[in-house]
Amino acid sequence: MKRRFGDRKDGYLLRKIDPFFRLIPFLMKERNDAQVFFEDRIYLDETNELIRELRKEGYRLGFLHVVIASMVRVMSQRPKINRFVRGKKIYARNEISFSLAVKKEMNEHAEETTIKIIFEPTDTLYDVIEKVNREIEANKVVDSNNDTDGFVKLITKLPNFILSFAVKCILVLDNKGWLPRFITNLSPFHSSVFITDLGSIGIRPVFHHIYNIGTNSVFVAFGTKSREQFVEQDLDQNVEVSSKRAMDIKVVVDERIVDGFYFASAMKLMKRNMQKPSILLTPPENVVIDDQI
Repeated sequence: MKRRFGDRKDGYLLRKIDPFFRLIPFLMKERNDAQVFFEDRIYLDETNELIRELRKEGYRLGFLHVVIASMVRVMSQRPKINRFVRGKKIYARNEISFSLAVKKEMNEHAEETTIKIIFEPTDTLYDVIEKVNREIEANKVVDSNNDTDGFVKLITKLPNFILSFAVKCILVLDNKGWLPRFITNLSPFHSSVFITDLGSIGIRPVFHHIYNIGTNSVFVAFGTKSREQFVEQDLDQNVEVSSKRAMDIKVVVDERIVDGFYFASAMKLMKRNMQKPSILLTPPENVVIDDQI
C-alpha cells in the first residue's frame, strides 16, 4: 500500500476510524492507562502430537514456534490487532513483527539479548520455525552483539543528563513519526507483539506490562505446562477420570486500538490455532486488510 500524507514509516494513519476511538487516546494518554489483561488455558493434546511428528521429520521446534505462528495467522485474519497509538493518533502497522528476549546461556549470569523478527501474513509454521531458529542461533553466540545490543551499549555510555535528553528526543520524534528508520528497525519496542517464554526458565506465566515507549500494543507470556484432571459421570453413575496436558497463556493489550468484541474474536482464533496447529502448516486462503486505513 502506498504511503500518504500523515502516514508513518512503520504504519498507516487510520482515516475511517470510529469517532469514539479517535477520542480515546486523548482520554488515556499512555499505554499503561489502557492495559487490558486476558488469560486462557491451552490444551495441548494435538499440539504436542504435531510437535513430536515434526521433530521426527527433523524440524527443531517447541511451543514458542506454535505461539508465534498462531499470532501471525491471527494478524493475517484480524489485522486490527496489529495497530498502535503514537502521538494521540491510531495507526495500522505495515508489518508483522515479534520481539523476544533470548538468554545466550541458561544460567543466571549469562547475558540476555533482544531480537526482532519480521513475518509475512502468509507465513506457515514451517516459515516461522526457519525464521525464529535462524535468529535465535545467530544471537546465542556468547561473544556476539546484534544491532540492538550495540545501540544500547552506545547510548548508555552517555552521562545521565545527556542520556535523559536523548530519550526525551526519541519520544518526541516517535510521537511525530520522525524517528529514523534504523532506530525503529532495531528497537524491540517497535513491534506487533512482545513475547516471553517463561517455561524455558521453569516458571508459570505472568501478566507483563506493555511499554509506553515505542509502538508495541500486545505482550504475550506463557510458561510451564501442567496436567488438568477431568471427572465425567454417565447416566449409570459410572465415573471416569482423565487428564489433559495444558498451558496457561496471558496477554496484555492496549485497549485503545480496537473494541472488546474484536479482541475477543482474535483471542478465540489464537486459541483455536494453538490447539489445532495443523491449520498453520498451510498458508491462509486469504489475507484481510484493515478496512479503516
